[in-house]
Amino acid sequence: MKAPKFGLWYDFRNPPETGRTFAKLYAQTLEQVSYAEKLGFDQVWTSEHHFIEDGYSPSLLPLCAAIAARTERVRIGTNVLLLPLHDPLRVAEDAATVDVISGGRFDLGVAVGYKLEEFETFGKDRRKRGRMMDEAVTVVRRAWDEDEFSFEGRFYRYPNVKLQPKPVQRPCPIWIGGFTEAAIRRAGRLGDGLLGLSFAQLPNFLEEWRKRGRRDDEVKLLVGPGTMRVCEDPDRAWAELGRFALYQSQNYARWFGAAGQPIGPVLGSVEELRQRNPTVFLTPQQAVQRLRGLLDRARELLPEAEMHFYWWSVFPGEPVESSTAALELAAKEVLPAFR
Repeated sequence: MKAPKFGLWYDFRNPPETGRTFAKLYAQTLEQVSYAEKLGFDQVWTSEHHFIEDGYSPSLLPLCAAIAARTERVRIGTNVLLLPLHDPLRVAEDAATVDVISGGRFDLGVAVGYKLEEFETFGKDRRKRGRMMDEAVTVVRRAWDEDEFSFEGRFYRYPNVKLQPKPVQRPCPIWIGGFTEAAIRRAGRLGDGLLGLSFAQLPNFLEEWRKRGRRDDEVKLLVGPGTMRVCEDPDRAWAELGRFALYQSQNYARWFGAAGQPIGPVLGSVEELRQRNPTVFLTPQQAVQRLRGLLDRARELLPEAEMHFYWWSVFPGEPVESSTAALELAAKEVLPAFR
């Protein structure tokens, strides 16, 4: 049975009230990423949105290239790049370049997106994003895998493409994320891994996966938990950092709700968040217990799969340095429990 991999998730958000420059935030975050590699984390994931006041990272592939230049071992991925908002051929070029810079450590994770303003501003028809995604993934794969190709689709047309440089990895992995049945089936049909695992939807993923003749031991699952902070004293962490976790929760609740995909109410206080999601701040022992629960459930459904855990390293607005002790604690007391 394969040991799980452990990753950290970054969105480079900088609310105006911090008074911090983006240059400082980026420099501090990249320094932490380099340190996390030394602590023993396996992966770094980046996350994309656009036109957010706090600068939620809009340009993932430059960030991934910067991370690649600062690290030697960790894998670097996008969770997720919103592929229908981009020209897929340019994504193929830029992602291949990141894979070259990293020496073959890049994972392209993509999804259709949901946030209304992004589709409106980029002039994309949100209703067609699933069909655009199918074509775009095909374009990226062919650009990477074929010496020369032409593509004639409904949304994208490219004659006589010869992409260079190719990725170091052959094939270079494409992960696909989503929560709906259509997205999960797309991941099984077109992807190499599933981001944002929905246990209830896993049979739909496997049905499509197996139709391709792929084996269960080739499956890669990003399991979560997403929002988790390892700490010595959860009560103190809620008091000192709860407002940052609440800010993050409120943003996602508003965005998904506006898009007609509600994930829960917009909570009004830290105490409400703690009652609704008490596992945001956990001791090392509690974190191990939570991760084991997720791992056991996933392995009940798919025992041969490669499991990947990840969680946010820095809450939006939180000083980067305040999260470093949490990484050290997780590296010392959580990761060894699974290795």
